[in-house]
Amino acid sequence: MNLPSKYLERAVEQLSSLPGIGKRTALRLALQLIKRDAAEIQAFSDAISELKTHTKQCKICNNISDSEICAICSNPSRDGSIICVVEDIRDVMAIESTHSYKGLYHVLGGIISPMDGIGPSDLYVDSLTKRLESEDITEVIFALSPTMEGDTTNFYLYKKINSYEILITTLSRGVSVGSELQYADEVTLGRSLLQRQQFKI
Repeated sequence: MNLPSKYLERAVEQLSSLPGIGKRTALRLALQLIKRDAAEIQAFSDAISELKTHTKQCKICNNISDSEICAICSNPSRDGSIICVVEDIRDVMAIESTHSYKGLYHVLGGIISPMDGIGPSDLYVDSLTKRLESEDITEVIFALSPTMEGDTTNFYLYKKINSYEILITTLSRGVSVGSELQYADEVTLGRSLLQRQQFKI
């Protein structure tokens, strides 16, 4: 792409480094930013900078937070006896949007995927087992995407926590096999949570 400005070229290069944004989209965004006034650009820049410097990872569940403990874990009205295990933060937001779940979460930070070089040691599995040992947990829900990698991770987690005296459930297959949880509609996802079933090998 032959651009008339080295500054525009640099902006396009940075924007296109984001997932899902190609060079053409990056160029359109950069040209739109040029049209903004200085105050708007400063606000945009500050928001990105503060996102990196001020957001934290919840010490309990690994969710994104503005403080050491996230708003969900620190909410006394949540049911602390249930933990819903999810792949990443987007899944927490997807489930929260259903208003069907009132327990806590545990964000794994990914799923087991040998093709991508992700193994159990790359996930927050040990912190999950520590929670089961230190907290009064009665149920763990596996809410991972119903893909081969998701099922492999479910199987691994089941083997790790099956010895604890807790109910292990998984989402009802209202979420279609092969799809990603974050793209499920709210009604289907909410129904899957309410109709969860005991996890079995």
